[in-house]
Amino acid sequence: MALVLAPEVPLRDWLEDLDAVSERSPGFFTGRPIIADVSSLKPSKSELKFLLAAFKMRNIRIIGLEGAAPENVDGDMPPPIAGGKPTGEIDVPDAASAAVAAAGTPFADAPVPEKSLLIEGSVRSGQSILHPEGDVTVLGSVASGSEIVAGGSIHVYGSLRGRAIAGCTGNGRARIFCRKFEAELIAIDGLYKTADDLGGKFLGQPVQVNLDGDSIILKTMD
Repeated sequence: MALVLAPEVPLRDWLEDLDAVSERSPGFFTGRPIIADVSSLKPSKSELKFLLAAFKMRNIRIIGLEGAAPENVDGDMPPPIAGGKPTGEIDVPDAASAAVAAAGTPFADAPVPEKSLLIEGSVRSGQSILHPEGDVTVLGSVASGSEIVAGGSIHVYGSLRGRAIAGCTGNGRARIFCRKFEAELIAIDGLYKTADDLGGKFLGQPVQVNLDGDSIILKTMD
């Protein structure tokens, strides 16, 4: 399973968010293969070297670069990739990187963070999406064996079959919404439940998940 990190400007603030995830979940990045999607940064060679050095200082292992101009990638850097395969010039689809206003989502009672990530398709098995800056909205489904980690809330318009981890930077007001609940694991602000804990009461139903003190609460949506 490869995790995708998509740095944004200002880079210092993004790295601080990354450090907050590491502090809250020690070992989260340890030994995991990471792909750095630098599409939104469009870094020069020197900026790319700085970013890779910042990852190395944090013991984050980068196995590939997505969205980097080929002329800026030296031989000692991770290779350019797209979809997990070596490539030349990269055309990054908007579905994987577009940022939208959270107010456009249909779940009006969810807290609205500053930034949201919109994924227009589905999250496939083996994919891992990390977005500590705010909400993640998936217009498709989240497959079994995949995971979404968000600093804010998670909105899934299709089936949620993988792992959904909301409020990863300490946001206890974050929520999880989905049209069809079949999750392997749900978590908010460090509290979690697995499929075995959840039983079959909410299976296949439209569900929202929130915290009430130290308890995870599931409710069906009309």
